[in-house]
Formats: sequence, C-alpha cells, structure tokens
Amino acid sequence: MKSAALLLILIALWAVGLMAFAGRVADSTPADEPPIADGVVALTGASTARLTAAVHLLEIGKAKRALISGVNQKASRADIRGVTKATRRYYDCCVDLGFVATDTVGNARETAGWARAHGYRSLIVVTSDFHIPRAMLELRAAMPGVVLTPYPVRSEEVDAAHWWRTRDSARRMVVEYCKYLAILTREAVFSLGPKEHAKSGAPAVAAHAGGNG
Repeated sequence: MKSAALLLILIALWAVGLMAFAGRVADSTPADEPPIADGVVALTGASTARLTAAVHLLEIGKAKRALISGVNQKASRADIRGVTKATRRYYDCCVDLGFVATDTVGNARETAGWARAHGYRSLIVVTSDFHIPRAMLELRAAMPGVVLTPYPVRSEEVDAAHWWRTRDSARRMVVEYCKYLAILTREAVFSLGPKEHAKSGAPAVAAHAGGNG
C-alpha cells in the first residue's frame, strides 16, 4: 500500500510539473527589445524561424556576430543564407556556421567554444519556445560566466497553448519535459554537466567569416 501511495504521489507531482512546464512555454515570448549582447546564437531544429530571428537580431544591431549551431554537414553557406534570408552584407561578414553539434549538449559546447574564441561575455539565445528551458540549462552549465538572454520563437512543431489536443504535440511536450527533468537531476546530483567538457577546448566552428564585425 505504501509503495502504491508513493507511486501515485510521484505521478501527481510529475503531472503538476508538466502542467507548470507547459504553461511556462505557452507564456514565453521574446522581448520586443532584447538587450544588446556581444553575440547571438541560433540552435538549429525543424523550424527555420529560429535562424531568421537570429539573423534579424544581428541586422538590427543587437549583436556583433551570429552563430548558427548544429548545421547539417551537407548544407553549404549558400543553403543557410537562403534559409535565413540574410542580406549578403551581414551574412558574409558576421555569420558563423557550426557543424559539430548534433544535440542540445553539443549546441552548448559549440556555443561555449565560439564565445570563448571571440571573448564574448553576453549572448542572445534563439530557439523554439518549448526548447528554450532545456537549452538555457545546458548553455548556462557550459558558460557559467556568460550573460544569456533567452529569445524563444513560437514553435511550428508544438502548439504550446493547446499541446494536449494532438498526439504528436502532446508527445513532444512530454518528451521535452522529461529531458528537462533529466538535466535538472543531473545538475543537482553531479553539479557537472557540459561545463566540464567546455574546458577541453573550443570545437571547430566552420565557415568563419571576417573579423569581429
């Protein structure tokens, strides 16, 4: 009986946490005027809106340079420019492509190496709304001394306000919440995370263009 009661309590706590997480995602909106930062980073995914948003922030003077982290290795600079709709002036001088990262942990490592290479102490982080909580945890673990400003983009994959209405949307939200919990647990238990890996050196960021813009 005690075991069953404990299991029910844990399930209830998990469900309450999921509702809170989903509510946080649904309420997240990017700042109309994010503070000016040294750099802006977009974490790649199914949505191209992340990339266009990051380049737009660069073009309106919110950052010196932009990193697009986790680019498919088969993609070219021309391919990414077409997706981002970037003006050639900004794209050629101030947009770097990172081809190393394959997941959020990789994004954090790649971004930390890029920021370190440029001596950046502040970044705007652009990714989908449902991904921003987990991404911020990973990036803060990798760059504890860097000021990070989240810039969530409304997701085309998950309707955060009505995520329970479709099976695919519900599955994505639940999976993201579980991944978020796993990182919280990891940080609490080990107090390590990607920051240890970040000390090993900067990963290669391909297609570096120009100076610090």
